[in-house]
Amino acid sequence: MLRFKAIYVIHAAGWLLFLIFPLLFLNDGLKGKGAVTLLSSSYYLLFCLTYMVMFYFNLGYLIPQFLLRKRYLVYSLIVVFLFSCVYFLQPFDKLLAHNPRVEAQMAAQARQRYVDSVNESHRFFGPLPHENLRMQDPMSKQSAGISPLLAHSRNIDTISLIIFALMMALSVAIGTVQQWQTTEQKVIKAEAEKANAELSFLKAQINPHFLFNTLNNIYTLSITDSEHTSESIMKLSNIMRYVTDEVSQDLVSLQDEVNCLNDYIDLQRLRLGKKTHVQFDIKGSITNQKIAPLILIPFIENMFKYGISKAKESTLKIELIAEAQTITLLCENPVFADQPKNTERTGVGIANTKQRLGYMYPGKHLLSIEEKNDLFRVKLTLHC
Repeated sequence: MLRFKAIYVIHAAGWLLFLIFPLLFLNDGLKGKGAVTLLSSSYYLLFCLTYMVMFYFNLGYLIPQFLLRKRYLVYSLIVVFLFSCVYFLQPFDKLLAHNPRVEAQMAAQARQRYVDSVNESHRFFGPLPHENLRMQDPMSKQSAGISPLLAHSRNIDTISLIIFALMMALSVAIGTVQQWQTTEQKVIKAEAEKANAELSFLKAQINPHFLFNTLNNIYTLSITDSEHTSESIMKLSNIMRYVTDEVSQDLVSLQDEVNCLNDYIDLQRLRLGKKTHVQFDIKGSITNQKIAPLILIPFIENMFKYGISKAKESTLKIELIAEAQTITLLCENPVFADQPKNTERTGVGIANTKQRLGYMYPGKHLLSIEEKNDLFRVKLTLHC
């Protein structure tokens, strides 16, 4: 909206300067009643309308219909036709010939020539008896003495043609810039829509993936007649409610995200043996922070997939640090020889989360994943 208002202001200011131009140069600085006479002149109206109509005709119709569609021949023929119209109309010369300043100059020059001719006749023939009868307004013989300012009007009105060329060039420049801006806006809009579509697709991939693993865990509990089956179903219900109600938003409360993480970890604890220990520590206040939904769960899922061994003890460490401007997630789990070498999943989990981070936190996140001393560590820092 502001951009359109700025365009209107620029056009109005430009035309105001153009309309004032004849008054400044043809009316002695707008002295006396000359300005009113010039403004009310039909030749002034012809001068202004000629260039305004051609400017917007070129900008609004010729450029989009012919020039931008590469119909150069038709466009050139129309421009030549308009050029011919200006050539025959001669708007500037007509305005120049009928403005108060030039008319006054013509009258003064005519009177001076008449006086000079009378004085010259007196020198040779003396005063004529019927001289007073022949005295008349020298303006009745304007044809005998045309102002030098109008001498070029008998030939080509070059000023009108130059102004025409400037108007056409200016309208072409403005039309080209507007087309470039429109194209750029379409590209930006298309990229934004593509990013939103990809982000929605990534969310849709992450949610079923997460729910699929959780349902498998509950299924395992159910076939063993575990007493924790009903509790795990309640936990899953809480997670599903969070997923369906909150995941459609770009940002959610960090408190809600942590509640979802707690339910997920509790579900995982139900199936874990005594040899696996899970530590989940929270530092800082999580009540006022915002975060992209389900952005942390894939890293914790990865821990439960690769950091657990039936034969050896393991400790899964999860630490969430919430500060005023940053949110940091630290994950650490052991690496066992019987697990795949590439502990970083290349499926929909972490791979999609990296893409989501690129969309949701461009230039505002730092992700570090490393394997060292039989430990797999993940550090994710989000700048809010």
